[in-house]
Amino acid sequence: MSSEAQNELASAKARTLAEALPYIQRFHGKTIVVKFGGNAMIDEALKASFARDVVLLKLVGINPVVVHGGGPQIEKLLSELGIRSEFVQGMRVTDEATMDVVEMVLGGAVNKDIVTLINQAGGKAVGLTGQDGGFIRAKKLMMPSRESPNEFIDIGQVGDIQAIDPSVIRVLEAGGFIPVVAPIGIGREGESYNINADLVAGKLAQVLGAEKLVMLTNTPGVLDEQGKLLTGITPRQIDEMVENGTLSGGMLPKIGSALEAARSGVRSVHIIDGRVPHALMLEVLTDQGVGTLIRSS
Repeated sequence: MSSEAQNELASAKARTLAEALPYIQRFHGKTIVVKFGGNAMIDEALKASFARDVVLLKLVGINPVVVHGGGPQIEKLLSELGIRSEFVQGMRVTDEATMDVVEMVLGGAVNKDIVTLINQAGGKAVGLTGQDGGFIRAKKLMMPSRESPNEFIDIGQVGDIQAIDPSVIRVLEAGGFIPVVAPIGIGREGESYNINADLVAGKLAQVLGAEKLVMLTNTPGVLDEQGKLLTGITPRQIDEMVENGTLSGGMLPKIGSALEAARSGVRSVHIIDGRVPHALMLEVLTDQGVGTLIRSS
């Protein structure tokens, strides 16, 4: 590489660092909740870049809290065990056998994998489920039927969040640790509940008074009927897109929790493309957005 090219590369890096400064100043000491899911969780290079982004945010004084899913990993193990999956309105029907798999995958393999990656990148990550300290209290979720509004569908050991105690997260943040949360809640009798990770991330962002909620997904963001990225979207637009079927399946709980978080005081909510390397850093520390901003009105 010529000296001119080296100088230009160095200048570009310096411009990027200078661009990040006002964002570091604005978000210093603030909490950002990140829902980690989609391709970013199964592509090794993307997993590594995500871990480095999380560590960088912590090192510049921002407090990231990671909430992860694990749908592909759960699906793989269920298939190997010959257990058929079923979904209702984007939620996994969870019988007793499926719940055992969910706990093994989310509370075990996936959570430990993310913790290890963050620690290898120089951070201090601690893995949690909602059972630890009983910090995610849940009850059985009964899904309202779309066809018969007065009827409800039993989808097994799927949980509806009753309360989140933020004290465990606060203690970890204050100690310089990065919490990594698996979306498993606990009921009154000690029973386990599978909770949609988007819902946990949204509720946790509300309870923590987070500056941002960032959700990584497998699309560029929220797309309109023509497949065009919507960089900003309002509740009215969301209602229309659900009604006409543009938003469906797994995007429904994501949109619902994002909108509720925006309405409940989280300053900004973003659904971003987790397939883009360093998507989290691009969203938080640069002028370049990589997804959709959910506006509260």
